[in-house]
Amino acid sequence: MAKILLAEDDSNLGTLLTDYLEAKNYRVVHLTGGQKALDTFRTETFDLCLLDIMLPELDGISLAKKIRKIEKDVPFIFLTAKSLEKDKIEGFSAGADDYITKPFSMEELLYRIEAILRRTKSFTDEEPDEFKLGKFTFYPRTQILDSDEGSQKLTTKESELLKLLCHNKNEVLERNYALRTIWVDDNYFNARSMDVYITKLRKYLKTDPSITILNVHGKGYRLLCE
Repeated sequence: MAKILLAEDDSNLGTLLTDYLEAKNYRVVHLTGGQKALDTFRTETFDLCLLDIMLPELDGISLAKKIRKIEKDVPFIFLTAKSLEKDKIEGFSAGADDYITKPFSMEELLYRIEAILRRTKSFTDEEPDEFKLGKFTFYPRTQILDSDEGSQKLTTKESELLKLLCHNKNEVLERNYALRTIWVDDNYFNARSMDVYITKLRKYLKTDPSITILNVHGKGYRLLCE
């Protein structure tokens, strides 16, 4: 059961979010002030933080930066009424994993939380140090694809996509699942972006004919490898 720190000064929204997420089997600690949220984070362990930007005592951006100094890997999502591009840039510059503008649907927020936790937690608890793919060795933590012919440093998206393929080796990796896990949103533009990354991975692996990434029509991709 993942534990979430919710910093939201609107008590009504905070209560609604708490009740909804607890009904979805999350543990939620709701604080209405930024400083109190920071003090609580220092004494408890959380899997994810939901931070309103407009908090009393300590605003959400400042809170996020202080949280990052305590625990650099904890993911967080900003909840805010601000929708200006500069505000989003400031949020992501503070290390946000996602950003959702009020008003939003509970279902959309849940969707984003699940995607981030799948990406940051489920594959880190029991993450193999390496994957063997024919003549290649893939090191997900360092994002290195290694062989006797040399090493290829992968981008974050390339590494995340190859990691999903490895976890589903010789089975179908569903297209929408991959999009939601890595890109959060399975819209057309993200789908096209994923196609580009699949092409790049095929290029990196093409020197070993025993490895193939197949398109499975209407479903997704299959990494075939002995």
